[in-house]
Amino acid sequence: MATAPDSQFPTIILDSQEESETLALGQRLAGALEPGLVVALQGNLGAGKTRLVKGIASGAGVDPREVTSPTFVLVNEYSGRWPIYHFDTYRLTSGVAFAELGIDEYFAGDGISLVEWADRVPDWLPPDRLEVTIEVTGEQTRRLTIRGLGPRAAEVVRRLNS
Repeated sequence: MATAPDSQFPTIILDSQEESETLALGQRLAGALEPGLVVALQGNLGAGKTRLVKGIASGAGVDPREVTSPTFVLVNEYSGRWPIYHFDTYRLTSGVAFAELGIDEYFAGDGISLVEWADRVPDWLPPDRLEVTIEVTGEQTRRLTIRGLGPRAAEVVRRLNS
């Protein structure tokens, strides 16, 4: 684990050597999250965004086999320690289409909102959010950069760092 001290936002960089480590990182992240947070997931196709969501869901008490990419349905809901709202904006044509999913209600709700392809709808995300960028560094290896944008998200990064 590395902390990026030069960033204006608290940032942690984590390396994953295989899919099981990405799942474990998601489980660890779930332990630091709290209801009402939005997690903006970014990365190329196949980077491991849904794999990380499976880990977060598992850490929140959801059977990871229930977690599937909502590419065609746009949002999946899972019941765990708190509700999980899993969005995929890949196929949306605009931020307005994202907003029409009822994001205000989801974001203001009592669950965690996980938004895949968040870089496609940045203007529609709350300013206080956790941003997770996943880079492919090898066939199975990944680098996750986790930034807390805002006070609540920054606290999540601090919890992960301790």
